[in-house]
Amino acid sequence: MKVVNHWIGGREYDVVPDRLGDVYDPATGERTAQVAFADPGVVDTAVAVAKDAYQEWRNSSMMQRAKILFAYRDLVEEHLQDIVTAITSEHGKVRSDALGEINKGLEVVEFACGIPHLLKGEFSENVSREVDSYSIRQPLGVVAGITPFNFPAMVPMWMYPVAIACGNSFILKPSEKDPSTANLLAELFGKAGLPGGVFQVVHGDKVAVDSLLRHPDVAAISSVGSTPVARYIYETAASHGKRVQALGGAKNHMVVLPDANMDLAADAAVSAAYGSTGQRCMAISAVVAVGDAGDALLGKVKERVEKLKVGPGGDPDAEMGPLVTAQARDKVASYIETGVTEGADLVIDGRDLKVDGHESGYFIGPCLFDNVTTEMTVYTDEIFGPVLIMVRTETYEEALSIVNANPYGNGTAIFTNDGGAARMFQHDVEVGMVGINVPIPVPMAFFSFGGWKASLFGDSHVHGKEGVHFYTRGKVVTARWPDPSQRGVNLGFPQTN
Repeated sequence: MKVVNHWIGGREYDVVPDRLGDVYDPATGERTAQVAFADPGVVDTAVAVAKDAYQEWRNSSMMQRAKILFAYRDLVEEHLQDIVTAITSEHGKVRSDALGEINKGLEVVEFACGIPHLLKGEFSENVSREVDSYSIRQPLGVVAGITPFNFPAMVPMWMYPVAIACGNSFILKPSEKDPSTANLLAELFGKAGLPGGVFQVVHGDKVAVDSLLRHPDVAAISSVGSTPVARYIYETAASHGKRVQALGGAKNHMVVLPDANMDLAADAAVSAAYGSTGQRCMAISAVVAVGDAGDALLGKVKERVEKLKVGPGGDPDAEMGPLVTAQARDKVASYIETGVTEGADLVIDGRDLKVDGHESGYFIGPCLFDNVTTEMTVYTDEIFGPVLIMVRTETYEEALSIVNANPYGNGTAIFTNDGGAARMFQHDVEVGMVGINVPIPVPMAFFSFGGWKASLFGDSHVHGKEGVHFYTRGKVVTARWPDPSQRGVNLGFPQTN
């Protein structure tokens, strides 16, 4: 049985792990590998190696860092299909979706290639007579990322290219459900010329996470996960003096006004709800239909959902794959049953779906609920599966109040042909990322990704300028090079003159 071990010091860790977890192919239900689970001693080793590597890396030139990042980008592009295969075989998403997430991650690598420009400070001459002042930003040291299963390439790439470009060393703790992608990306970074120890991978469960959160030599933590996990990571790491950005869960709403192009809205709702089997923090899980939009939209959505092809990720014709684990499949199925029990109308029921030749896979077909109320469990909870619900309202104001009252604030969208309504929505909605006739408003890498309310713990969003600021700290220098004759003691408070 293949064992996915840690990646420490520029190579696979050569110590046999004491604890192992199982890795499965979600399309077949078969165990395909085992993954090492780090104990605190392994984490200590990784941090010590990262700390040593940081001392040299922080002094490297920005042009050298950019050159390595450019080489890394090229290597990732050369090995796209290998990375796609790793993602598909352990996560289950279809190949086109896996390719999309890698390319989205590469946008951040390309952004980080501009680090010589991104780290420029400010300079003011003669702030006082013959005194200059300027600001610089410097790396933090050893930083770590804790990332989820749903994007084994993209979410880590939101973090480590920026952190490393800024001069930090980085330790990644990926999901134990699909660990192979992280090692492959680390190996490619080494081939690009990155010194061993600057980027490392430590696999494991809560033991590894807690060791990173509490380690005195880890300066900052970035994470993406459910809201309870994000809150725990934020509180634990912050209590140990670390800088933290912890992205949490979501319940993303798509408001559809009666004047919207219903074919465009239906295409968008289906694409955003069922892509990656709904296992996206930016998935649309709730359509809020205003007035006549509900009846006009429901039939078009139903028509499109019934044509979706579900199959293993390796099937080039499959549009939607399995859920990541048997436990995830069973949890989603239980939410569907609860929705029926609580009185929602189950328009499409995908629980009985069978995929020929993959009867043991973790498949659930697309599900669609209508007439859902905000008190129902299928509305209040983040299901993280292929379940789309429709909530109906009479007015725009009622729809806006539903979105704003929700405890999550990750992403939202409005579909309308009324520019005034769209502008009003973008101004009034209490959500971090907003789409106007765009269902999944994930920002480009030169902006920053992050939600509001229970979708983010911490002050900084991910990548973009906020990412550069998160992985660096500011320093202001005030300098005078006086004439040797101008000397003397002055105990007064410094003043301009």
